Amino acid sequence: MTTNTDFRIERDSMGDRQIASNVYYGIQTLRAIENFPISGLKPLPTYVDAGLLIKKATAIVNGELGCIPQDISQAIVQATDEILAGKLRDQFVVDVYQAGAGTSHHMNINEVLANRALEILGAEKGNYQRVSPNDHVNYGQSTNDVIPTAIRIGGLLALTKTLQPALEKAIAALEHKAVEFQDIVKSGRTHLQDAVPVRLGDNFAAWAHILSEHQNRIYTASGDLMVLGLGGSAAGTGLNTHPQYRARVVEVLAELLNLPLQPAPHLMAAMQSMSPFVNVSGAIRNLAQDLAKISHDLRLMDSGPKTGLKEIQLPPVQPGSSIMPGKYNPVMAEMTSMVCFQVMGYDQAIALAAQAGQLELNVMMPLIAYDLIHSIEILGSTIAALTERCIQGITANKERCLAYAEGSLALVTALNTHIGYLNAADVAKESLNTGKSLRQIVLEKGLMSEAELATVLNLEEMSSILPLQAE
Repeated sequence: MTTNTDFRIERDSMGDRQIASNVYYGIQTLRAIENFPISGLKPLPTYVDAGLLIKKATAIVNGELGCIPQDISQAIVQATDEILAGKLRDQFVVDVYQAGAGTSHHMNINEVLANRALEILGAEKGNYQRVSPNDHVNYGQSTNDVIPTAIRIGGLLALTKTLQPALEKAIAALEHKAVEFQDIVKSGRTHLQDAVPVRLGDNFAAWAHILSEHQNRIYTASGDLMVLGLGGSAAGTGLNTHPQYRARVVEVLAELLNLPLQPAPHLMAAMQSMSPFVNVSGAIRNLAQDLAKISHDLRLMDSGPKTGLKEIQLPPVQPGSSIMPGKYNPVMAEMTSMVCFQVMGYDQAIALAAQAGQLELNVMMPLIAYDLIHSIEILGSTIAALTERCIQGITANKERCLAYAEGSLALVTALNTHIGYLNAADVAKESLNTGKSLRQIVLEKGLMSEAELATVLNLEEMSSILPLQAE
C-alpha cells in the first residue's frame, strides 16, 4: 500500500487501484461502485446499523476467544460505536442492486471499519497488514451468514423502532374516536348500497380491532427473525470459526439489542431458506391491505363536500388544487393507499427472490433486505403520519349521518320478522317509487300500529351491536 496526499494504492486479488485518501471504504467497494451504477439507492440506515451491530458482537467475541488481537478487537468495537452514533455514515455507498448475496455491501462495512480502526490505532488507512477487512473485521464470518443475520436484525430494529410504536398510537387514536362518535347513528352500506344503521363509533372501533389483530400477527411472525444462523460461515458448516463462537456471538448480540435471540438449530437451513422474511413480509402485506381499505373508507366518508357522503371531515392539511380555489383533498389517506400498494409490490418481489436460491445459498438477499426493511419503515412512517395529521383530527357530521340513516330503505330489514319478507319488499319498492317514508306506508297499509313501529324502527336500538352470549 502506497499513498500520496490525494490517493492511496490498494491491492486485491484482481490488481491495484487508486483510492481517494479521504474515503474509508476500500478497493472492493470501489469496484462495486463501478460495477453497479443502477438506482442511486444506498443501503438503508437501519440495515447498516444491523451490520455494524453484528460486527461489534463478532469483534468482541473474537477478541475474547483470542482469535484476533485485543487491541484490534477494541479498535473495531470503537469504530462501530462511532458510526452507530452518526459518524462516517456517508461511507456506505454500494447500490441496493449489487452482487448476489450482498458481498459488496458486506465488504463495504468491513473496509470502513478496518480503515477507521487503523486510524484509532495510529496507522494509515489502507494498511491492511495491521488491520484487515477480511482477516480481522470479518474473522470467522462470511457474507453468507452475516447478510441473512443482518436482514433479521434490520427487520427487528425497523419493527421495534418504527412500525410497532406507530401501530400503538394509531390503535389508541381510533379507540378514542370510537368513544367520541359512539352515539352517532349512520347508514351502513354493503355493495356501496344502503344497509342497516350502524354507529359511527363502531366503524372506528372495528378499525382499531383490525389493526390490533395485525399487530399480533406481525409480532408472531417476527419471532422467526430471532433465530440467527450467524456462525455458519460460508456454507453452514461453521468452517474457520472457534467452537464457542456460534453460541457466544448470538449471546452478545442479544445483550446489545435486548432481544431474546437464539442460535439456529441448523445453520445450513438458516442460510438457505428465506422463509422467515417471507413470513414477516406476508404479515406486513396483510396489514397494508387492510390499511388501504381503511384509507379508502375515510376518503369515501369524507367525499363531497356538496356532492358526496360527507359524514366525516378529515383535517385539511394543504390546498387541494392548483386551479380550483377552496378545494381540500384527503391527501393523507391518498398517500397511505400509495404506500400500501408499494408494500404489496415489495412482498411479491420478496416472494420471487426467496424461491430463487440455489443449493447452499440464496443470492437474492440484497433485494430481500431492502424491500423488507423498507416496507416496514415506510408503513410505520405512514401510519404515524396518518394518525397525527388525519385520524386524531377527524370530526363527524352528526346531522348528515342521521339523515342518511333515517332515509335508508334498508330500515325495512327490521320489519321482516313483523310483516314478512315479501311485504317488507313491497313496502321498500313503494317507498322508492313514491318518496313516502317506510313508516307512512306501513301505517297506511295497516301492517303495524304506530306504537309497534316506534319500537321496531328505533335507530338507537337497531344500530347497537349485540353482545356475545356465553353458551
